[in-house]
Amino acid sequence: MLKPMPLSEAQSLPFWRRPVTLLFMMALTMPIAFNGWSALLNNFVIEVANFDGADIGLLHTVREIPGFLAIGVIAVIIFVREQVLAMISLMMLGVATAVTAWFPSLGGLLFVTLFSSIGFHYYETVNQSLQLQWLPKDRAPQVLGWLVAMGSAATAVVYGLIVLTWDRFDLSYNTVFMAAGGVTALLALFCLLAYPQFDAPTPQTKKLVLRKRYWLYYALQFMAGARRQIFVVFAGFMMVEKFGFEVHELTSLYLINLVINMAAAPMLGKAVAVFGERRTLIFEYAGLAIVFAAYGGIYWFGWGVVLAAILYVIDHVLFALALALKTYFQKIADPADIAPTAAVAFTINHIAAVFLPALLGLLWVVSPGAVFALAAAMAMVSLLLSLLIPRHPEPGNETILTKYAPAPAE
Repeated sequence: MLKPMPLSEAQSLPFWRRPVTLLFMMALTMPIAFNGWSALLNNFVIEVANFDGADIGLLHTVREIPGFLAIGVIAVIIFVREQVLAMISLMMLGVATAVTAWFPSLGGLLFVTLFSSIGFHYYETVNQSLQLQWLPKDRAPQVLGWLVAMGSAATAVVYGLIVLTWDRFDLSYNTVFMAAGGVTALLALFCLLAYPQFDAPTPQTKKLVLRKRYWLYYALQFMAGARRQIFVVFAGFMMVEKFGFEVHELTSLYLINLVINMAAAPMLGKAVAVFGERRTLIFEYAGLAIVFAAYGGIYWFGWGVVLAAILYVIDHVLFALALALKTYFQKIADPADIAPTAAVAFTINHIAAVFLPALLGLLWVVSPGAVFALAAAMAMVSLLLSLLIPRHPEPGNETILTKYAPAPAE
C-alpha cells in the first residue's frame, strides 16, 4: 500500500487488486451512502424537519458550496495522493450520512450536509481524475458505462432494501442513515488498506490550470451544473409535495431508474464510442429540453402522476449520457492537465449550484412550472453549445471554430 506502483506493472497483480477493479469498488461504495441519504431526504425534511420549498432550496445551496470550492483539491493533492484523498473523502461522506438523523432541524441539517458534501464533492473530483488517468482512451467510454452500471446496481440494492424493509420492519430514519453511512465508511477504509498506490504515467500539474482551448468544456460544465440542480433539488421534491409519495413509493421510483440504468449504461457507453461525443450530447440535451418542458406541463395543464413518473425515469437515463462530456475532455486534454482541470471543472459546474437552489426555491413557492421552464431553456443552451463539438475532438481540434482561428494548442 505504501510504495507507489506504476500502472504498467499493475497487470501483474491479482485481478481484484488492479486499478480498474478499484474504480469499480469506488463506484460501488459511494452510492450506498449518497443514495441512501437521497432516498430519505425529501420525506425526512418534510415529515421531521418541517421544510418548505425555500428551506430545501437553502439546504441544497449549502450542499453545493464544497462543489464550488472543489478547486481546493489542487492544493490538497500537493500533500496527499489523489487515491488516498478519494478514500478519506468517502469516509467523510459515510460518517456524515450515518449521523444525519441526529440533526432534525434546519441549522443541524445545514451543518451535517455541509460536512457530507465536502466528502462527496472532493471524492467526485478525484474520482473523475483517476478514471481519465487510468483508463485508455479507446476503452474509456465502454468502461465508464460499466462504472455507471455498477453505481446503479449498488444504488438499486440500497433502494430495494428500503422498499422491502421500510414498512415491514417499521424502520426509523436513523437506522437507515446509520446503515448506509457505516457501510460506505467501512468499504472506503478497506479500499485504502487493500490496494497499492497506483502511479499514472504522466505526473499531474499541481497548480491552477485554465486554458483557452478548453473553453467549450468549461461552458458545457457550467450549463450542466445549472441544469442538474433543478432535477436533483426539485424533481423528487415534486413527487412528494404534489403527489404525496411516501418513502417506499419514491424509493420504488428510484429503483425503477436504477434497474433501467444498469441495463442501459453499458450500451450508452458503447453508443458514445460508436457515435461520438458530439451526436451523443446533442441527443441528451434535446431530450432533456423536452422532458423539462413536460415537467412544466404537469403544473400548467394538470397532467397526472403516471406521466410525472415516466418523465422522471427518462430524465434519469438521459443524465447517464453525461459520460460523453468526460470522454470529450479526455480526448482534447494534455494528460498532465487532467487532475487540476477536473477540480476547475467541478468548481465551474457548481457556480450556479451555489445560488440557483435557494433562488429557485423562492420561485418554486410562486410557480413550480416556471422552474422547469427555466430548466428547459438551460437544456437548449447546452444543445447549442454541443453543436460546436467536432466529430473527432483532439488537441488542436477542440471545437468546430478552431479551423477559423488557427492557433497552436496551449
